[in-house]
Amino acid sequence: MVGIALAKGLLNHHYEVMIGSNNPDKQQQLKATIGGAIQVGDFQQTAQFADHIILAVKGMYASNALELCGTDNLKHKIVLDASNPIDESRAPVNGVLPFFTSLDKSLMETLQEQFTDTHFVKCFSCVGNAFMIDPDFNGEKPSMFICGNQDEAKVWTRNFLADIGWETEDMGKVEAARAIEPLCMLWCIPGFLNNQWNHAFRLIKN
Repeated sequence: MVGIALAKGLLNHHYEVMIGSNNPDKQQQLKATIGGAIQVGDFQQTAQFADHIILAVKGMYASNALELCGTDNLKHKIVLDASNPIDESRAPVNGVLPFFTSLDKSLMETLQEQFTDTHFVKCFSCVGNAFMIDPDFNGEKPSMFICGNQDEAKVWTRNFLADIGWETEDMGKVEAARAIEPLCMLWCIPGFLNNQWNHAFRLIKN
């Protein structure tokens, strides 16, 4: 659902977009669901096509999805990491999602260690897919919290986010994903407890 929402929104912003799946039946479903000028391919084809990549898969499959892209196809490319390490084998407790990571190491840190030549930037992981493109909160722009090791990758990400309606807050190096990823938990609590899903975070400064 995240990939579909992003693909539709980015097509509306006139980006050239390919969405990837290794399931031929799902490829056809994605083409029909998204429509427009969307291109569809397997993970390897999509990674070869892309100048910039958004990783929009369940956290438990993130490493495998990147492997299917092919390491050479990811070299020196920016990968916006929208995945969260949700442990789907356990139910939320009082609205709090379980993670399979700890606060001492994030999912994105693990991915960065596995794919050392790829420029990961944590992005889109702390908001629902309905608000990822052109978020509208009565004229106020929410904050997208990002982090990553390469400054140039974050500059590109900041410009990209500004184009699709966000203010960006750079939280530093990859270790900051330990704090950003759990914002998914916080974002989901009002939804699980009160069926309230129409919100986002904003960093207010004085």
